[in-house]
Amino acid sequence: MSIFSLVSEDGLSRAGIVDLGHTKVETPVFMPVGTNASVKAILPCMLKAVGAKIILSNTYHLYLRPGIETIEALGGLHKFSGWNRAILTDSGGFQVFSLSDLRNISKKGVSFKSHVDGSMHFFTPEKVVELQSRWKSDIAMVLDECPPYTLDKKYVKDSLDITIEWAKRSIKAREDYPIKALFGIVQGGVFDDLRKEAAERMSELEFDGFAVGGLSVGEPTEDMYRAADIVSNILPKDKPRYAMGVGKPENIIELIDRGVDMFDCVMPTRNARNGTLFTKYGIVNIKRQEYKNDESPIEEGCRCYTCRNFSKGYLRHLMKAKELSFCTLASIHNLYYYVNLAKSARKAILEKRFGSFKKEFYENLKKGNRDG
Repeated sequence: MSIFSLVSEDGLSRAGIVDLGHTKVETPVFMPVGTNASVKAILPCMLKAVGAKIILSNTYHLYLRPGIETIEALGGLHKFSGWNRAILTDSGGFQVFSLSDLRNISKKGVSFKSHVDGSMHFFTPEKVVELQSRWKSDIAMVLDECPPYTLDKKYVKDSLDITIEWAKRSIKAREDYPIKALFGIVQGGVFDDLRKEAAERMSELEFDGFAVGGLSVGEPTEDMYRAADIVSNILPKDKPRYAMGVGKPENIIELIDRGVDMFDCVMPTRNARNGTLFTKYGIVNIKRQEYKNDESPIEEGCRCYTCRNFSKGYLRHLMKAKELSFCTLASIHNLYYYVNLAKSARKAILEKRFGSFKKEFYENLKKGNRDG
């Protein structure tokens, strides 16, 4: 039985519902990133206040610290983190990829050196499914080989073959380690034929949803969109599609327009801590001198806690004074912006006006650039 119900379509854009049993997630959806079972500078009650229904945590990081036994002893990932809504756990494939010279990939799995203490570890597809099953993840990602942005087609093809083989082993492992929802990952780099091959081969496997990997590893934006076009035309319509690690607000809008349902990115919280705030009119760099005596909120009309209570002048002061509260207030605003961008897109799809919604989105950005 599919976990995904397609509610409405407008062109290729889709509005749906992911049913995870104890909770339902409406799509399109943005998932705040809580790598270590915590979204940086944010409490679970704040996540609920910004409207988040699902967050992402990371298998690689949680396996290394605090470890699977601790999470199990403390009741599983939801109870451990104090978050009772949905949790998607990334497999750690991207994190292992980012270790570069500290890892070694074979057909059996990947050995890697811990960035925490230098100890050696070995991940197999089966091990990654086991970990996510034991800490009761709602949506688990398979282990994949995430290639960097490269024009070496043979390398990408070999990587693709490994990812498919690991995907098959992950499905088999599910027999021993029950998973509520298991997603496969479509790789293929910037090569159209390999993306097509990856999507076709992955679609043949019994997954609950599919992620499009390798969309934010340094490739040109046009390659990202082209890959999404290819994959969306092949993946089954009755299963959710997830663009991993994407990205800028305009990337999310463009990929929704190409039939993608789920998104995550560290950008809202990371940029917030650096003083970069997102609005419908573009970026506000709160460090700028012009905001010193500014009584207005980050964005007029924004209903987040930060904009309802504090001025740009106050937020600039907090950042300059290096107050920890700045990171929280700035992150609240950015997460609210991202979560509600996806919600607004969903509303537009339901009302069959996504095209005009997208046009207005870009018009507002242009207006902000002119005024700024």
